Amino acid sequence: MTLTAQIKTATEAALKSLFPKIAIPENLIAVNQTKPEFIGDYTVVLFPLVKLLRQKPDELGKQLGEQLVADNNELFASFAIVSGFLNLTIQDTYWASFLLNHFNDPHFGEKPKKDKRVMVEYSSPNTNKPLHFGHLRNIFLGYAVAEILKATGNQVIKANLINDRGIHICKSMIAWMDYANGATPESTQIKGDHLVGDYYVKFNEVYKEQVKTLVSQGMEEAQAEKEAPIMKAAQDLLRKWEAGDAATYDLWKQMNVWVYKGFNVTYKRMGIDFDKFYYESQTYLLGKAIIEQGLQKHVLFQKEDGSIWIDLSNEGLDQKLLLRSDGTSVYITQDIGTAKLKYDEYKLDQSIYVIGDEQNYHMQVLKLIMQKLNEPSANGIHHLSYGMVELPSGRMKSREGTVVDADDMVAEMVALAKTQTEEAGKTDGFSQEELNALYEMIGLGALKFYLLRVDPKKKMIFNPKESIDLHGFTATFIQYAHARICSILKKEGYEKMPKNIRFQTFQLTNAFLSGEKKLVVMLEQYSNVLEEATKELNPSAICNYAFQLAQVFNSFYDQHSISQAESQEKKHLRLMLIIMTASILRHSMKLLGISLPDKM
Repeated sequence: MTLTAQIKTATEAALKSLFPKIAIPENLIAVNQTKPEFIGDYTVVLFPLVKLLRQKPDELGKQLGEQLVADNNELFASFAIVSGFLNLTIQDTYWASFLLNHFNDPHFGEKPKKDKRVMVEYSSPNTNKPLHFGHLRNIFLGYAVAEILKATGNQVIKANLINDRGIHICKSMIAWMDYANGATPESTQIKGDHLVGDYYVKFNEVYKEQVKTLVSQGMEEAQAEKEAPIMKAAQDLLRKWEAGDAATYDLWKQMNVWVYKGFNVTYKRMGIDFDKFYYESQTYLLGKAIIEQGLQKHVLFQKEDGSIWIDLSNEGLDQKLLLRSDGTSVYITQDIGTAKLKYDEYKLDQSIYVIGDEQNYHMQVLKLIMQKLNEPSANGIHHLSYGMVELPSGRMKSREGTVVDADDMVAEMVALAKTQTEEAGKTDGFSQEELNALYEMIGLGALKFYLLRVDPKKKMIFNPKESIDLHGFTATFIQYAHARICSILKKEGYEKMPKNIRFQTFQLTNAFLSGEKKLVVMLEQYSNVLEEATKELNPSAICNYAFQLAQVFNSFYDQHSISQAESQEKKHLRLMLIIMTASILRHSMKLLGISLPDKM
């Protein structure tokens, strides 16, 4: 049980003892960490209680504080009342016991396994272009949320839904057929996903020119966009694909293989993995079947042109197309099929979709459709909506070829790490192999942390140079703090994570000093932070905590010597503190997919 939970339980018992005739709702008991400018470690907020108990804040605080200390003198040393807040000081013996029990536990903060099954779907790329910078926040957010959920006991399935069919795929195919002259990744030495993406850009270049030509000949622009020969060819190719045309299918399959190989190289370099892959080419037919059933049950309706729709006007939305008049599917067709397939395979309690906020309406519609069709998967659908990320130069557009490829961004960050490390003169004592690994660790860590440190709901601008600042709110700052601890431990004769270490001689005879106290309080908070990140599906809580922990460690080490500690007891105490600090930094950053070096 976390300390916050213990304080809540003790407060509940004390209030019941003081006011036995009044039922006090649990949600009225709020416990926060005491603000640093006040005396105390944890604070009970009195204002929610005063009206119910008909007490003045200070009078209630005095009664409650006295009762808490009397009933729990092994936990509470003293209390103070500050303007409607009851500040509690925790016994030093509690902190000493906490350290002895947990300092060498690499799994501190994790929760026991439970039966809840959660699928996190992220990445979900199209097979007509490479992964680009816009995908990275999605990928890193999905991975981190999955790892956080696992750490707090959930059974997690990491899923990747590949958008491998549709008109956008046919655009790349038709451009390759018309302009590639048989080019392959092998013949061009171009990574497969990049090669296919080049022809998606080529399609749009040709399409724009054809539309421009038709308009110059007197056609309305809207009509020209429909009549452009290359667009009509792509639409015809989509119909052939859905009809099972062998030549079309073979080309589609070959080009997808090129893309998958390219994706896998990128995922591997970024340390991203998946447990399950879904392919829209395998789910859209299931979606069609479900839509046909919904039509028969009169949940859906058909227009005169044969297209099938759902009317969501009673829910404050509008009518939504589910199948085109020619029988071809739209995005939501396959999403319906995939949602059912996921549930049927895993009986999910929750299905989390990591999708940008521009798809808020789409995801709202999907959930409503599944509810109206009485599909058991409906209530578990959760859209983890996140804001778009832009570069200082502005928003990127893949069809215009203005995106930054993920591969290029990773390479740029690693190169930046190399430049900054060399300029700082920090390459001594490393082999070239070790330096290459360090650059990769710093560059990727900076990229991931910067994209995760902002609340997912907020839009953000990515600044590469700022993301790797050794003194800023960055993974680099945390990595350096970890390397610093490893160096200290090495000088004291310990590994970075000592095995079976025991401080048998440790007995608390002196109070915790200021820097020691701040660090141990911060360490104990990790369990609460994990719970918060899980509840909110928000990895930025982990980023903020790890950065603050690194800051508190730096302050602690500036104040207190380990090698020249005042006593053996103090030396052991401080060793426990930094061992646990390094362990939690590693654990928290691992949840984000970030590695920490032993030396920098």
